[in-house]
Amino acid sequence: MTQVVIPLYERFTALDVIGVYQPLALTPGIEVALVAERAGRVRDDCGAVSLIAESAFDDVVATDVLVVPGGPGTIAALAGPLPGWIRRIHQTTTFTTSVCSGSILLGAAGLLRGRRGTSHYRVAQELVRFGAEPTAQRVVEELDARIITAAGVSSGIDMGLRLVELLTDRTTAEAVQLWMEYDPQPPFDSGHPARATREVIARAAAYESAARVAR
Repeated sequence: MTQVVIPLYERFTALDVIGVYQPLALTPGIEVALVAERAGRVRDDCGAVSLIAESAFDDVVATDVLVVPGGPGTIAALAGPLPGWIRRIHQTTTFTTSVCSGSILLGAAGLLRGRRGTSHYRVAQELVRFGAEPTAQRVVEELDARIITAAGVSSGIDMGLRLVELLTDRTTAEAVQLWMEYDPQPPFDSGHPARATREVIARAAAYESAARVAR
């Protein structure tokens, strides 16, 4: 049985977790566990969703796959035990991965130095602080280092399906994609700053700033 561990922290982004969790959890032979600094409920960045961590960081010494989500709580998490725990767990993983600003936590753990990485477009340049080379790719694979990073929020679904392929085979990954009926046909083509108008980019930034102040 392949083990996948997803660490939670206060104010994580729910889709960062669920987008990867869903395809992996649907795959036969893969078990997914949620952990946190302490076992129990952990709130997401919007405050209405809580996920339950079954175990504490100290209870987990190894896993096959580590998936680190992002969210507004990333900055606070940098000052806690999570980066050090990621560094220890990475020593024996098959793949260590992140979604959105979770890559900043990988960087803080020292895993991205000299490597390409991606993140949410609003924070991707922060990876430079940790010696990484930010890219605009949706999913970045550094397989010789056993590291995969995904860009903002929804990209976790794409990375989750790619992990299914890497851990099993392409047919299984395609079957899981079909099971999820993941067939993106968005109503707008504004999902990346390269294609969004200046007005849309400014409004998205304003919404983000307002959310930070409110919470």
